Amino acid sequence: MTALTSNMKMITYSDFQKIDIRVGTIIKAEIFKEAKQPAFKMSIDFGPLGVKKTSAQITDLYQPEHIIGMQVTAVVNFPPKQIANIMSECLVLGIVDANQKVTLLNPNTAVENGLKIS
Repeated sequence: MTALTSNMKMITYSDFQKIDIRVGTIIKAEIFKEAKQPAFKMSIDFGPLGVKKTSAQITDLYQPEHIIGMQVTAVVNFPPKQIANIMSECLVLGIVDANQKVTLLNPNTAVENGLKIS
């Protein structure tokens, strides 16, 4: 095992199948003034699943006006979670570097909103 995985608990394929990861398009993004850590409030269109709200600590590499229209991947089957004054309905996925800067995970070509990642 490498240093990155040595503390990770192994999961089964069945565990992985429980995670519902979908592609959506950011349709609204703004600075989340009420958050404890710098973040954006976002609304993401997941096609047949509807529009879901969330927040993301991605302010180091992105500006709200630049991410509108961007497709992202997100876990959509977590229970809603209260974050400051919004109810987060999904978890946007990103890559965290050594400096804690987050790069969003997104498809390299446009795809239909709501498609499942497998």
